[in-house]
Amino acid sequence: MMIFLITFGFFLVVGTAMAVGYIFQNKTLAGSCGGLASVGIDKECNCDNPCEKRQERERQAALTDNLQNRIDVQNL
Repeated sequence: MMIFLITFGFFLVVGTAMAVGYIFQNKTLAGSCGGLASVGIDKECNCDNPCEKRQERERQAALTDNLQNRIDVQNL
């Protein structure tokens, strides 16, 4: 029983240290294998017409991309 308690305490200390390190890094969780993009899938569903939320996200991304890549004619 004593070996179990020592082992459990060790894992508890290691888990706590990892949690504290993760909190102080202030990062989001990320996978290590690349997810669906690594197998050539660019979206999660195979539907031809994406949902309204995805359409809005794509529209916002296109607007942002357009604003970043536009040429200001007034300064030419």
